[in-house]
Amino acid sequence: MAKRVLMKGNEVIAEAAVRAGCRHYFGYPITPQTEVMHYMAKRMVEIGGCFLQAESEVAAINMVYGAAAAGARVLTSSSSPGISLKQEGMSYIAGAELPAVVVNIVRAGPGLGGILPAQGDYFQATKGGGHGDYRNIVIAPASIQELYEMTVEAFNLADRYRMLVMILGDGTLGQMMEPVKFREVEPIAETDKSWATTGRQGRAEHNIVTSIYIDPDDLEKKNRELQDKYAVVQKEETRFESLNIEDAEIVFTAFGTCSRICRNVIRQAAEMGIKVGMIRPITLWPFPSDEVARVASLNHVKAFLDIELNAGQMVEDVRLAVNGAKPVYFYGRMGGNMPTQKEILDQLVVIHKGEVR
Repeated sequence: MAKRVLMKGNEVIAEAAVRAGCRHYFGYPITPQTEVMHYMAKRMVEIGGCFLQAESEVAAINMVYGAAAAGARVLTSSSSPGISLKQEGMSYIAGAELPAVVVNIVRAGPGLGGILPAQGDYFQATKGGGHGDYRNIVIAPASIQELYEMTVEAFNLADRYRMLVMILGDGTLGQMMEPVKFREVEPIAETDKSWATTGRQGRAEHNIVTSIYIDPDDLEKKNRELQDKYAVVQKEETRFESLNIEDAEIVFTAFGTCSRICRNVIRQAAEMGIKVGMIRPITLWPFPSDEVARVASLNHVKAFLDIELNAGQMVEDVRLAVNGAKPVYFYGRMGGNMPTQKEILDQLVVIHKGEVR
């Protein structure tokens, strides 16, 4: 049986990528994700891969475009301002239908903000921070073990759907250390990459990777094809965790580090006789709208309380899914501050008194 190893979250991401078959990394240092780069710089040399510190985030994402176009499993990582600079390239990658993995270890903003953890990049990640009608799969781990497993899965999803997949974690998750158990063999999915730009190899024509379509009908056709693919992803890849929903009066919605805090509050609330459950989106896109709507339809559920490290972003998707069936409340902290269990419990008690008769 594999032993547990104590590792930092950022380093686990990098090791998971290597185990998933990633042999190309392009990036630029920024706190609080720089350990991903440090780890990859060492490991790529050990395994004969390619590590390159680009001159900028813009350069890095376009190097990702090139490697992905050639069919390689490729990774880049950054933190909030750096991800903003990558958005044009990410839109190009989406338009060209290329598989790649991007890690965003979120820091506080807006602007340069601060290096402490936040979840203020939810809109950017899930709504498409670049131009055009496109989507990225966005995965939000909540533990170091999940960082490992979901990073491996991110590469499989990227190849399966020829899409960019983002791992979205806050600075706490990237910097914290927890025991992680690695598998002996990774479930690496083999996918057809006959589309890759690797030369003719006996074909009559070269493969072409592009995102430019001059004729409006051609571009509309491409957009409709993308939307059809995204509909399949929504149907097949929406992932979430539901906790204590069967008798909950109030339901938390939270992701990442906030969901860990909420777990403890659920136990505290139970001691006070308040029945609380939680829906934790694992994929922020596709968002588990159907599950939220289902829970909102339950008679014993009186209200939702959304907890985030921002001014209120995922709560908009929660409200859309609830669609007025139940009240949706929000509590968030910003600037790198974390909500305490007491703060959340206090909010919960007020809502319980007002909503449960």
